Amino acid sequence: MDSAVTLRLIISDFVISFMWVWSGALIKIFLNRFLGLGHHEPRDEAIKAAFSIINMFFFAFLGKITNGGAYNPLTIFSSAISGDFSQFLLTVGARIPAQVIGSISGVRYILETFPEIGFGPRLNVDIHRGALTEGVLTFAIVIISLGLSRKIPGSFFMKTWISSVSKLALQILGSDLTGGCMNPASVMGWAYARGDHITKEHIIVYWLAPIEATVLAVWTFKLLVRSRKQEKKGKSD
Repeated sequence: MDSAVTLRLIISDFVISFMWVWSGALIKIFLNRFLGLGHHEPRDEAIKAAFSIINMFFFAFLGKITNGGAYNPLTIFSSAISGDFSQFLLTVGARIPAQVIGSISGVRYILETFPEIGFGPRLNVDIHRGALTEGVLTFAIVIISLGLSRKIPGSFFMKTWISSVSKLALQILGSDLTGGCMNPASVMGWAYARGDHITKEHIIVYWLAPIEATVLAVWTFKLLVRSRKQEKKGKSD
């Protein structure tokens, strides 16, 4: 990968991460202020879910037209584990920091523009249950993403639909415990605004647990794929 492509990818990560935190805030403001959806009624939840899925489709399209730009460190980290060492260094040393800086910048301008928006997801359980929650959710979504990349590689709409619905379902499951974030960069932006981004709770729950779960998911998926290949090879022999 030449330097121009690398720089463009890093800039894309920064911009998309900036836009991601803004889009979430704008959707929340629009739904609450203009549609009055502040209660947990079935109709309100259905409308929120529809907006969330549309939003994820939009950012999946941005990722496609930027040739890999992303807003979630776990997405590119799972690919980096399977790639060569230079790709791993690029991901850890440049792309993930760009996403974090983009998220921090986005949150900063959100709070300056809409101070009533709040301060993002918080840990509502103890650190052990929080880490387990984010770890399990991350493991599930990484396995799903890896499976989609192999099973239906040519169907952008179907792959994005399954991924978006899966992410939304997992986020709802973890929303009352950790926020169901599965995105360390986005959480980092809000934690930095609150001043608790270097606490043990934040680092363990929103960074270490998801990263460990991502590594475990990639290894598990490789093991399953290898086992299937060996099984098919044994049948053909």
